Amino acid sequence: PSPSSSQGTGASEAALRCEIEELKRKDHALDQEIAQLLSEGYSLEELEKHISLLHEYNEIKDAGQMLLGKLAVIRGVTTKQLYPEYDLELSD
Repeated sequence: PSPSSSQGTGASEAALRCEIEELKRKDHALDQEIAQLLSEGYSLEELEKHISLLHEYNEIKDAGQMLLGKLAVIRGVTTKQLYPEYDLELSD
């Protein structure tokens, strides 16, 4: 292999190592957050139910955004212009 290709491999390995370390830090932070919630009296079942409901909410919101986007294309307007028509806030 040429020197540049071996440098590319080394760079990509270094990037992967950095990404792995970042994921480990996030995993540790999430473990700490879960421990904190458990110490505050939340149960694992309650936390799992809450996470499940958040996932469902996000899926519904994504579907709504997709439909709003398609409607905006059909009408030839921006999605933002449709928000007042449906009593939506930009933060919705």
